[in-house]
Amino acid sequence: MLGLKSFGRLALVATAATAAMTLAACGGGSADETPTTVDKAAASGDIVVWVHGGATDAEKAAANTIVDGFNTSQSKIKASVKFIPDQQKVITATPAEQLGDVVEADGEAMSANVYAGKFQALDGLISQDVLDNQTSSTTAQNTYAGDGKRYMLSMFDSGLALYGNKKLLDAAGVKYPTTWDTAWTVEQFDAALKALATKDKDGKVLDVKENYGLSGYSTYAFLPIISSAGHLVMEDGKADGALNSEPVVAAFTKVAGWKQYTDANADDKAFTAGRVGLSWVGHWVYNDYKKALGDDLVVIPLPNFGTGAKTGQGSLAWGISKGSKNAAAAAVFLEYAMSDASVKAMTDANSAPPGTKSVTATSPLYKADGPLALYADGLSRSCGNEMPTTTCVAVPRTISAGWPTINAKAGDAMNSIWTGGDPKEALDKAAQAIDQDFTDNDGYAVK
Repeated sequence: MLGLKSFGRLALVATAATAAMTLAACGGGSADETPTTVDKAAASGDIVVWVHGGATDAEKAAANTIVDGFNTSQSKIKASVKFIPDQQKVITATPAEQLGDVVEADGEAMSANVYAGKFQALDGLISQDVLDNQTSSTTAQNTYAGDGKRYMLSMFDSGLALYGNKKLLDAAGVKYPTTWDTAWTVEQFDAALKALATKDKDGKVLDVKENYGLSGYSTYAFLPIISSAGHLVMEDGKADGALNSEPVVAAFTKVAGWKQYTDANADDKAFTAGRVGLSWVGHWVYNDYKKALGDDLVVIPLPNFGTGAKTGQGSLAWGISKGSKNAAAAAVFLEYAMSDASVKAMTDANSAPPGTKSVTATSPLYKADGPLALYADGLSRSCGNEMPTTTCVAVPRTISAGWPTINAKAGDAMNSIWTGGDPKEALDKAAQAIDQDFTDNDGYAVK
């Protein structure tokens, strides 16, 4: 995942979110009826693999390599690839029986897709060894809260952190943490910004990727703040009292104050050109940042708002359509796609955190002494859908069929706050809209 094109796979843009919202609203939320076992040894025939059409050229090449490798590894099953533009729109509009057998989709839309009957549970289809090899964060993302079953598998994940320019930090006398457990407090982050600003001509020392468009990106970039403040977007089925709780309002009031130090970054060069000392963004910029800064590039955890520092997580994943007439063959392919060789091919292509434990352990970027080990450490400590603690780190976007509404309304609130709106008013409005949507949809309960 590299740059803005890759960010599009981290958070659904407004049109895709709307499509997923419609998908969820139309779903019946029925429990999955997938058989508990299948005879994969006898699987044969043709299957179609749908791949996200917005993938980079390198990712498309890796997908083709994986499918070709699968086809040459055995002779009973023939897989073919179809790249699907506007993937979520197509999934929304297509009956389950007309989807590909194996479908790649954004993990944040998983619950809405399952609720609408588009995917089938993988329990009994996929071997336990493959399921167990998924990382903590991908397991959390791909488990449907409605029934506790796994519906998707991930080749890769995503993460958030701060990138720092060591030369600028040293010049300002700023000491920086390197582990999640020693992250800056909000007060220490404030002090770091002020110290950097005293050595900067215009006082703009922070990049939060405003150029990405915060109304679409902010729920990924800033969602960890809510959990770091000790809350979830929704608690006990309600956003009111959670999303707009006093600690969350206080946290976003503090964040709004950082705008004075922020470079608008219209040219996307604020960090690489040395205009700012800190960049709040994800793993996908690493290659560009490393090329620009070399040994001066450092990776720093996001600040701690009181309940431990948190990071984002979640990306594209693979599932088997509920309408597939050859689920056994699709499962054989999916297990091949989650093999070390396949996951390595894809993550070598996009430099994303591997979605499996085994590839993470040997990844040049993400292994224990790798330059991006901070991301892997955070992703290994997922908060799941539980109340955040000081020990968990990675925060999945809310695992609910109502996520499209949460994404849209919380994103609007965060964008409003960043552009000068009152934090309490913005969060109150978002919480009320989310709760109304859940009321209108009977809480998206499985029937």
